[in-house]
Amino acid sequence: MDTTEPPVRVRGHPAARRHDGAMTSSPAPAGPSVVRLGEARGRWVVLATVLGSGVASLDATVVNIALPAIGRGLDAGLSGLQWTLNGYTLTLAAFILLGGSLGDLMGRRRVFVWGAIAFALTSVLCAVAPSIGVLVAARLLQGAAGALLTPGSLAILAAVFEGDDRARAIGAWSGFSGLTGAAGPFVGGWLIDALSWRWIFLLNVPLVAVVVAVTLRHVPETRDAESVRGVDVAGAVLGALSLGALTYGLIGAGAGDRPVVWVPCLVVAAAAAAGFAVNERRSRHPMLPLDIFSSRRFTATNAVTFVMYGALAGVFFVLVLQARLVAGFSPLASGAALLPVTVLMLFGSSRAGGLAARFGPRPFMTVGPVVSGLGLLLLLRVGPGASFVLDVLPPIVVFGLGLTLTVAPLTATVLTAAPARHAGVASGVNNAVARTAGLVSVAVLPLAVGLGDSAFGDPTAFDAGFDRAVIGCAVALVVAGVLSALTVGGRDLHDDRPATAG
Repeated sequence: MDTTEPPVRVRGHPAARRHDGAMTSSPAPAGPSVVRLGEARGRWVVLATVLGSGVASLDATVVNIALPAIGRGLDAGLSGLQWTLNGYTLTLAAFILLGGSLGDLMGRRRVFVWGAIAFALTSVLCAVAPSIGVLVAARLLQGAAGALLTPGSLAILAAVFEGDDRARAIGAWSGFSGLTGAAGPFVGGWLIDALSWRWIFLLNVPLVAVVVAVTLRHVPETRDAESVRGVDVAGAVLGALSLGALTYGLIGAGAGDRPVVWVPCLVVAAAAAAGFAVNERRSRHPMLPLDIFSSRRFTATNAVTFVMYGALAGVFFVLVLQARLVAGFSPLASGAALLPVTVLMLFGSSRAGGLAARFGPRPFMTVGPVVSGLGLLLLLRVGPGASFVLDVLPPIVVFGLGLTLTVAPLTATVLTAAPARHAGVASGVNNAVARTAGLVSVAVLPLAVGLGDSAFGDPTAFDAGFDRAVIGCAVALVVAGVLSALTVGGRDLHDDRPATAG
C-alpha cells in the first residue's frame, strides 16, 4: 500500500511540484493548456489521471491477494513469490524519479500515454506467463512501465488546472484513488475465485484503453521549458543496480543459496549505492540533490518512513499468505481483510493532518505507529480455524487507526521540512524511501523469521514464522514511534529545530 502523497505545485512558486520526480521550475501553461474543472474537458482530465494511477496502484496491492494462487499455479516457492512482488517494486522505485524527469522534458501527456501502453503490454505478459521466472521478468518490465505512468498523473493535474480548480481536482483525484484502492482487493479476490489469477493482469488492458483514448482526446500537452535539459541516466542505472543486487542477495540468502552466490550481490549493491551517491553529488541534473538532507527533520522523518513502511510491507506480505494457507480464507475474504485500513484512512487522514497542523506532528507520529504495532500483536490470533469477524477484523481496525493518525502528519512533515526549492523532489524522495523499505522488507523478513521456500507448502511451519514476523513488524512500528518522539521536534510543521525532550 502506497500512502505517501506528493505536494501540489503552486504556480509562481520557485519549487515545482512533480509526483515522484526531480525538482523543476514552475512553468505556467497558457492558452489552451489551462482547463476548468467545471467544464466537460476538465472532468475528462480527472478521469484519465485517476484511471492511470489506479491501474498502477492496483497491481501493487491486488497481486498480494493472488500470491497463494500464483504459487500453486506456477509451482513456485516463497522466494518466487517474493520476486513476484519485489520485481515490480524494484523497477518502479528505481526509475520513478527518471520517469518524472522524462515527463517534464518530453511532455507529460506523451510520457503518460507511453507508460500506459507499456503497462498494458507488460500486463498481458504477466497474464500469459508459463512459469514463475517469466512472470518475474514481466513484473520487472511492468514496474518500469509504471515508472513512466505514475509520475504523470498528478503532474498533469497540477499543470493544466489553476487555483481553486487545481485544489479541487487534486481532491477529486485523492478521493477516487481511495475508492480504487478499496475496490481493488474485492475485485481481485472475486476474479481469482471466479476465474483465475491471470485475470487480475488482463483487467488492466480495457482500463488502459480508456486511459489512452481519453488522454489523447482531452488532455493538453505540457512540459517544463525551464528545467535543466538532461536526464540523470547514470543515477537511474546505479540506483537500479544497487536495489536489484541487494534484493537478489537477500532473497537468495533466504532461499538457501550458497554464500558464493549472494555475498557478491551484496558487495555489488554497496558499491553501486556508493557510486550513486558520488554521481548525485557531481551530476548537473541529479535525480536526488543531496543537499536536501541538510534538513535534520527531513532526514529524520524519512528514517521514520523507512522503518514504518518496511513493517507495513512485511506484514501485508505474510498476512495474506497466512489467511489463505493457514486460516483457509478465500481470496475474497483475504482481500476484505485490508478494507478497514483503506476506509479509515480515506475518511480520517485529512482530519489527522489538520490536527497535526494545529498541534504539531510529533504526538501523532509517536502515538500512531505504537497503536498500529498493538494492532499487529492482536493478529497473533490468526491461525487455523480463525474467525474473520473475531480474529481478523478487530486487529485490522486498530492497525488502521494507527496508520490514520500517522500517515498524513508524516507526509506533511517530510514535505515542509525540505527547503522550498526542493518541494517537488521531497515528495519523490519520500515515496522512493517508502517503496525501497517495502522492497527490502519483503526480501529480508522471511530470512529473518526462518521462512524458506519449503514453508509455502507447510502450514505449520508458516504459522510459526508468521508469529515471529508479526512480532518483528510490531517492534519495528514501536521503534518508528520512538524515533518520531526523539527526532521530530517542535509544534510547527515548518520548525526544523532539533528535538528536545519533553
